[in-house]
Amino acid sequence: MFQIGCHLSASKGFLHMGKEAVALGGNTFQFFTRNPRGGAAKAIDEKDVESFKAFAKENGIHVILAHAPYTLNACSADESTREFAKNTFADDLKRMEYVPGNLYNFHPGSHVKQGVEIGIDYITQMLNEVLKPEQTTKVLLETMAGKGSEIGRSFEELRAIIDRVELNDHLGVCLDTCHVYDAGYDIVNDLDGVLKQFDEIIGIDRLYAIHINDSKNPFESHKDRHEKIGEGSIGTEAFERIINHPMLADKPFFLETPNELDGYAKEIALLKSLRRE
Repeated sequence: MFQIGCHLSASKGFLHMGKEAVALGGNTFQFFTRNPRGGAAKAIDEKDVESFKAFAKENGIHVILAHAPYTLNACSADESTREFAKNTFADDLKRMEYVPGNLYNFHPGSHVKQGVEIGIDYITQMLNEVLKPEQTTKVLLETMAGKGSEIGRSFEELRAIIDRVELNDHLGVCLDTCHVYDAGYDIVNDLDGVLKQFDEIIGIDRLYAIHINDSKNPFESHKDRHEKIGEGSIGTEAFERIINHPMLADKPFFLETPNELDGYAKEIALLKSLRRE
């Protein structure tokens, strides 16, 4: 089954997002747990959650992806920023248990001139404090474009984080097509080679989600600017190969392209037309 969806606003609750996803032609969706720039999260409406669970079961929504706020930087040089990241992360994981068995994605962070090793140490310290044996949520490290001092620009950096986390059975990866292309992984001309690398370094069994985005910038630009599907440097033909690749075909795909809802509907229809079941 082709799992495809886009990023939706969580302001009206889970049931509304579920209905919106289906209306757009999708069967999954991504949402921010709170304002993407940070701040307090909206209280969970348990009736809404139960209504969503019933709707999801009826409409074939098997998994959804929550996204941590962009301000969450677990490897900041500033202790208060790291503390904010840890508290937000812990609160989000607690809230995610209202919709158990789903995914929570975050940007590893920027070390801001401290160096990759120190940055990775801070990230793993946080994960070792917030991950709980009983949680049902899978936490995903996102592949990054390598802009500035971002951590996660290489599969090796993500592997280093995973290896230092005690409860790493709760960890997976979200592969962003724009980010990996901008980082220097040639998914246009050597998709097989990139996936072989991923499997050898991280393990394809740790790949739980894909952000499917074109790129406004050329290969290995380290810029991280998303583009609509087929309108960037990755191109439609490459996306056809990506969504049909045997190592990726069973993963959920999430659009984060610069679109309004009608644009997402068109992209979902386009990708569904390229899919070979």
